Amino acid sequence: MMSAVAFGRAAFRAQTSPFIRAAQHVRNFNIHEFQSKILCDQHGVAIQKWRVGSTAQECQAGAAELAKEMKGDEIVIKAQVHAGGRGKGHFVENGFKGGVQFTTSVDEVGGICDKMLGNHLVTNQTIPGGVPVRQIMVAESVDITSEKYLAFLMDRAHGGPAAVASRMGGMDIEAVAEENPEEIHVTPINIETGITDQQAVDIANQLEFTPDNVDEAATMIKNLYSLFIAKDAVQVELNPIAETKDHGVICVDAKLGFDENALYRQKEVVSYRDPTEEDPREVEADKVGLNYIGLDGNIACLVNGAGLAMATMDIIKLKGGEPANFLDVGGGATEEQVAAAFKLLTADPKCEAVLVNIFGGIMKCDVIAQGIVNAAKTVGVSVPLVVRLEGTNVELGKQIIAESGLAITPANDLDDAAVKAVAAIQ
Repeated sequence: MMSAVAFGRAAFRAQTSPFIRAAQHVRNFNIHEFQSKILCDQHGVAIQKWRVGSTAQECQAGAAELAKEMKGDEIVIKAQVHAGGRGKGHFVENGFKGGVQFTTSVDEVGGICDKMLGNHLVTNQTIPGGVPVRQIMVAESVDITSEKYLAFLMDRAHGGPAAVASRMGGMDIEAVAEENPEEIHVTPINIETGITDQQAVDIANQLEFTPDNVDEAATMIKNLYSLFIAKDAVQVELNPIAETKDHGVICVDAKLGFDENALYRQKEVVSYRDPTEEDPREVEADKVGLNYIGLDGNIACLVNGAGLAMATMDIIKLKGGEPANFLDVGGGATEEQVAAAFKLLTADPKCEAVLVNIFGGIMKCDVIAQGIVNAAKTVGVSVPLVVRLEGTNVELGKQIIAESGLAITPANDLDDAAVKAVAAIQ
């Protein structure tokens, strides 16, 4: 049971190196909760009424509008960031606790939002310094009678989609999987035929919906799977999907992640991108067609090919160093891209050395070497630079490096390159 729940979660993290995990992470495209609710609504997954604002005044006005439409009088206020655990989080600047708040007074909404907006929210899923809150969703609070967990994932263990369901919703699902694995139910879905009516009913029963709500829940389960497939998602997660007194079966909190490789056909999803939620270095790299992921080490890597890049990071670690990044310039990198890569790497204050590891296949080593030399001269590299070349025209490439007049340390192979890069900072 645990392995399917952990696809993209605990088991995937445990089975791969930190570098492979980083490379996997960049393939997932995330959106805010309120944007997930838009997609849920489009596909017939019931949600509560909501508004979103980027200022305290907008949130206050949204709450006033909601008050006219709501069945109850309680409003939930949720900071919009790409991280879970918001309710237990805190804000760095003012110590305010909780990125999720409740109030029955519309007049209080603006003041609560003012304590969140522009400040950094720290949760168990954010970086240590937290992430800035720039938008807040205010929504109708619903009277929940029971909370369930439901997700659809692309599950490697089953070679396709799988539904993950637990009657113990509204809490940390990893903790449930660890402490009560019998409460996790996994249902593989045939991607060619899709989810069947019987599977949807079975999942609803696994979630222990009351008999009066099973049919409604089954319909929502099928609609959620439709959303999952239609939008090329790698994960759709409702935590909780709930039974309520006045709203029937409803999605209270939704989290969606998408495959970046399929974004070319998902224009609406792409329009939801929020670059402020991403590492600014990754945003800049993306602008020039580079695959970059920042890490915590001090040896920057510039490599062509994702597999070679991960091998480079692994061997740096093996030799006692710490890689500062994953950077794949691809097989057809231009001199401009190489220059942009050097600029990106050397702008990292933690960078104490740069290791260039290139296999000249599609591009010849002499062409790559000249690009490295020109880029290094243009950008100006003030830290030790180790270059390993292999492949077509490698000797000519090494000659260009040797005659460049730059303080470049050549390496004979990957092992040699890693040893020299680590030694350069010790």
